[in-house]
Amino acid sequence: MDSQAHILPREKGPAKAVSSAAALQRKREFIIVGTGVLIALIFLATVIGSLAADGTLRDSTHSADADTNTAPDTLTHTHTNSTPTATPAPAIVNSTSASNNGTVFFKSDCARISNIPADVKGTFMDMTTWIDSANFNCTWTNVTVGNLSIAGLNSTWDDSVRANPFVPPLNTSWGSYTARPVRGVNLGGWLSLEPFITPSLFDYPASAGIVDEYTLSKYLGANASSVLEAHYASFITEADFAAIAAAGLDHVRIPYSYWAVTTYPGDPYVRGVSWRYLLIGIEWARKYGLRVNLDLHAVPGSQNGWNHSGRVGNVTWILGGATGALNRERTLQIHKQLATFFAQPRYANIVDFYGQVNEPSASIPTAALEQWTKDAYAVIRDAGFTGLQTFSDGLRGVQAWDGMFNGYNDTLVIDTHLYAIFAKSLLTLTRPQKISYACSDWADASTADLADFGPTLVGEWSVADNDCTWALNGVNGGSRWDGTYAGTDGASWCPTQNASCTCAVVDRGVDAFVPEYKAFLSTWASAQMDAFERTWGWFYWTWKTENAPLFSYKAGMEAGFLPQVAYNRSWSCSNSTPSFGGLAEYE
Repeated sequence: MDSQAHILPREKGPAKAVSSAAALQRKREFIIVGTGVLIALIFLATVIGSLAADGTLRDSTHSADADTNTAPDTLTHTHTNSTPTATPAPAIVNSTSASNNGTVFFKSDCARISNIPADVKGTFMDMTTWIDSANFNCTWTNVTVGNLSIAGLNSTWDDSVRANPFVPPLNTSWGSYTARPVRGVNLGGWLSLEPFITPSLFDYPASAGIVDEYTLSKYLGANASSVLEAHYASFITEADFAAIAAAGLDHVRIPYSYWAVTTYPGDPYVRGVSWRYLLIGIEWARKYGLRVNLDLHAVPGSQNGWNHSGRVGNVTWILGGATGALNRERTLQIHKQLATFFAQPRYANIVDFYGQVNEPSASIPTAALEQWTKDAYAVIRDAGFTGLQTFSDGLRGVQAWDGMFNGYNDTLVIDTHLYAIFAKSLLTLTRPQKISYACSDWADASTADLADFGPTLVGEWSVADNDCTWALNGVNGGSRWDGTYAGTDGASWCPTQNASCTCAVVDRGVDAFVPEYKAFLSTWASAQMDAFERTWGWFYWTWKTENAPLFSYKAGMEAGFLPQVAYNRSWSCSNSTPSFGGLAEYE
């Protein structure tokens, strides 16, 4: 990690304990016991009464993969996929509710299904165990595409919706991304956990050693599935997709991990549960006219050794001899499954970008990543997915890839992540200098990247101007801002570079943001948006956090430092930079 501090990665680590051991024990017991009671209540509610049927997916006993080449039954805006049909599904009830103490309860109509095969019962495919089915179709089916289940989906979909008046509906081509750049947001921390985004999931004593999803899943053991599914069902919901569209955004980047598809011997990860939430997330995006960027955020062996790859530590993907080679091949096989699935007609209009792998380590040789990218591209295309593919710049900048992918005819897009908080040269800039840097250096680089390489996306960025966010740099990782991060040698990297730079001053709740600071954040956001719209567009990191407002588009809108509508901004790089009322650089 430390050797890559100059690359501008998003390095996020596990959370620290924030409450007493007794309180933590009570919290864990409440979650585990409460989940058991919740499931019992689901079955009780099922016995009390059932509801009228209104599902549209039909039951099927067909066990082979569905034919992905079957054309839709109609060319109108509502399409029918190739799933075999039989009896109607039971009704799906929107019954999620909250108690007076804020606990979210779920109700599962799927609990009353009676035709689950014996060999499926108790597995992640057992629909009767789904703790929330309010948004899923509860007809049992064992149909797969690419050996991936379609369970929970309806057989029809509507692609006639547009996200806002300035973008086309889903069933109409987007057109030129140069002329109409993406304005999107990530759904980080939802299906691929990151401690700084949802610290409550990692709220254990340091002695427990929980630093990532690997150690969390291992610690929870048999309870991992119910705990994580409760998170999937509540952290991001349909209401978030509606709000994203209302904010003038038009794309969502959805990070997910390889264990949505499969697991391997020794893996403690919860297999398959996040898969159905990925699918329902795409359907929610469709409902509000949002196009999707699929982001494989964690691959077998860990592509960078950071917590968002699933496991902190060594990189054994590509690197690591025979093990690295095995994990490379495993990832290609996962892409074969995924690409087969997303080559179905129902995804043709909505999955605009298909990501190969997120942020591979700068320690992986460029030549090895080049060959990986070409091999993955071929596997994905051969499996039938013909949309745009994205590959990471590998934390080494777009220019490192000049001339390597000639002949791909704009079907391969480079994904670069730009932050001003991980490199000393940027973190030490004053606020006016940061804005100038975005409007000049980043803007010019964006123009050059598009001209020299070709299709370029800024897949992650934020308004964060310090790295003090809890757990951003790993458990007990410290921060560059105050010099407690290992790579700073004890020297502060904040603009004043002295003892005035403390995280206690800047890492405050959003309610404590003074008007001058909000004015800076608003200007800083607009400067970056202006610069990144010289590429094919941008995706903010991220939509929602528990208590990291500088990384939450939702919190930024609510606090007034991010635009209420992304395409209607009050400041641009053509304007002069405000003074921000003499706000001290360390505040």
